[in-house]
Amino acid sequence: MSQWSRTVVLALLLFPASRMAPQSVQSATGAATVAADPKDVASADAIIAALYDANTNMVDRKIGADRFRSLFVPGARLMPTFKPPTGSAVIRMETVDVYVRGASSGPPRGGFSEREIARTSQAFGNIMQVFSTYETHRDSVDTHPARGINSIQLFNDGTRWWVVGVLWDNARPDKPIPAEYLKRSPQ
Repeated sequence: MSQWSRTVVLALLLFPASRMAPQSVQSATGAATVAADPKDVASADAIIAALYDANTNMVDRKIGADRFRSLFVPGARLMPTFKPPTGSAVIRMETVDVYVRGASSGPPRGGFSEREIARTSQAFGNIMQVFSTYETHRDSVDTHPARGINSIQLFNDGTRWWVVGVLWDNARPDKPIPAEYLKRSPQ
């Protein structure tokens, strides 16, 4: 037996065939525990509309937490940012469950609403990055709504859309929303 043949035989003995065969890759989506309404996740437009609607209902009326959860891939993060008048900007990293607990706590808001007022997005393959400009009314008598931008990362597994993360910042006097993010782009 040649040296090369002995090397091949030794390699086959040391590395079982199961290690050399293509392995199936497990997707994080397989760990989802709350089924989504297919209408909520059928398109990028649908999942973004469902995200705003579910958040509004959860914060305002304290209902629909499972609908909100169903939109996210397991392990997703919600990341609010803010900049105090003095000091450095701050970011919080929250799991979906931590966000849901906070949004679902306390009494109903009586008119809280958050809605998309403009959007820009870019897609490649299975992913989409969305800048969704929003307007939030804290309650039914709020005449000065807050505005900001949600940076939403989406993933399509071939069956449905998933929210992977939402990073956001509110507009403020020293940081108004640029005009390009106030125009509704064709979707």
